[in-house]
Amino acid sequence: MAIDRKQQIVNAATNSFSLFGYKATTIDQIAKLANVGKGTIYTFYKNKEELFGEIISYLIHEMKTATEEVLDESLPFYEKADRALFKLLEFRTKHQLMIKLLQEEKEMGTPLVAEEIQRIENTIVNYIKGIVQRGIERDEIKECNPEITAFVMLKLYIALIFDWEQSRQPLEQSEISKLFKLYLLEGLSK
Repeated sequence: MAIDRKQQIVNAATNSFSLFGYKATTIDQIAKLANVGKGTIYTFYKNKEELFGEIISYLIHEMKTATEEVLDESLPFYEKADRALFKLLEFRTKHQLMIKLLQEEKEMGTPLVAEEIQRIENTIVNYIKGIVQRGIERDEIKECNPEITAFVMLKLYIALIFDWEQSRQPLEQSEISKLFKLYLLEGLSK
């Protein structure tokens, strides 16, 4: 029964953070949505920050699981990296909690939200870093700094997916994949 209550609280908090953002969500709201007393929440979590951190951990786990489902180790390096980045960044456009948190960070600069978004980005960089390291070990790509390479890859994807479409027609996934291959693997030189 306790696990069900805890899950009720997490679900209610996730819904509240997704609808109202971190700053506007209160423990009272979460308790009401979860149909539990406020004290019940405090039996599981010290405060709203701790509950929020656990929800972000769930989100990160969900992102990793979804990404691992689309990866195939027999694929060439660039296809693995392309699929992983696309899947990981899909959460920014399709997951309501991520959408709300990115909006809150941009509009209000809530420090805890900014920290958690940074934690998500660091997780993505570390995940892609592993793909880069395996690409180096398998002699598929040149020796490089895997962390910097993963960071550049992530930022390239963010630029092509999110920044580009702010003032232009969005690119198709196939176009982004082709540009990724051109800029990072083939290079622009003739």
